[in-house]
Amino acid sequence: MKKNETALAPNAALLVIDVQKGFDDASFWGPRNNTAAEANIARLMDAWQESGRPVVLVQHASRSAGSVLAADRPGHAFKDFVADRAGRASLLVTKTVNSSFYGTPDLAAWLTAQGIGQLVVSGIQTNMCVETTARMAGNLGYDVLVPLDATHTFDLEGPDGLRLTAEELATATAVNLQGGGFARVVTTAQLLAASGAPAQVTA
Repeated sequence: MKKNETALAPNAALLVIDVQKGFDDASFWGPRNNTAAEANIARLMDAWQESGRPVVLVQHASRSAGSVLAADRPGHAFKDFVADRAGRASLLVTKTVNSSFYGTPDLAAWLTAQGIGQLVVSGIQTNMCVETTARMAGNLGYDVLVPLDATHTFDLEGPDGLRLTAEELATATAVNLQGGGFARVVTTAQLLAASGAPAQVTA
């Protein structure tokens, strides 16, 4: 395999995590990074569905008081471009925590039943549900690919007022996942090329 070439299994599953309308509320979340994330996720969904590979949608139903992602709030709904493609998805997982493997129905059981060993993990937020799911998938023995440009996150404040920008957090996720051996960090263009789809992405 040549440098920068990515191999995809014929049944590699694309996970689209928490691409929900509530994340459009800038007053709730603050500044974000990677405005191209949604367009790249849409391209991946189309490429996966065109090639007959499975797409798994994951939807967060927050139990936190006042959350824009609570099941009874408008923000719980998928963003329109995901909802428009949802009818061709192979599975919908609902979760209340960061990892997509702690949801309903059981993701690992479904993957096992389908004989799927390779996962492509995309969605929101890069350093939260995407990273947590990718780490757990790596621990469970899956071959995990994370197209960082098909994810995004928000600025975040930690202890003693330490604040990192969304871009800094995304960079940290990339280092954590690939440096830690959980996943390989790739690009949407690499995955589109591997799937046989045109490798045009939004920069």
